[in-house]
Amino acid sequence: MVESSKNAKRVLISYHRSDNAGVTGRIYDRLIQRVGSDAIFGVKRIYITATVLFALTWTACGSADQTSRQNGAAAGDDSAIGRAFNNKTSNVQVEGEGVVTRILADDVTGSAHQRFLVRLKSGQTLLIAHNVDIAPRVSGLREGDSVSFYGEYVWNEEGGKIHWTHHDPQGRHATGWVKHNGQTFQ
Repeated sequence: MVESSKNAKRVLISYHRSDNAGVTGRIYDRLIQRVGSDAIFGVKRIYITATVLFALTWTACGSADQTSRQNGAAAGDDSAIGRAFNNKTSNVQVEGEGVVTRILADDVTGSAHQRFLVRLKSGQTLLIAHNVDIAPRVSGLREGDSVSFYGEYVWNEEGGKIHWTHHDPQGRHATGWVKHNGQTFQ
């Protein structure tokens, strides 16, 4: 339910997360990222269909972008990542950009992951763990390069980790990506 005013600043989201944790949780996390947690309130008890319909309508009408700008959020804003870090929250879909500060050796335990550290505009440092068994390696990556990313944030004391920066071959997880030098790796 959206307040019926041209400049609605609060959104009611009502769902039962345990019924559809994967889908509903991702919609909720994406809306928190787009409009901020102050704009969302709810009682957690409506069907997933209503939430999906709301999310599609909200995105299609552009209200999420307008509200984000009103709240001071801009493209490339890393405040959602900062909030997740400060609140010690994990499993949140986030989008961000930063500068590569260090290239690390691949993690070859289990699925191989290309690893590198990125410093955000806020100064927070993140480990990007990009699965190269599923997605192509981010080619030509060097310290000092700018990258943008979309993936799942996992909290740790060092600033956090971003993973799921690739497509999900089974189609159950949001498709993530890393962008570098005009190319998208997913």
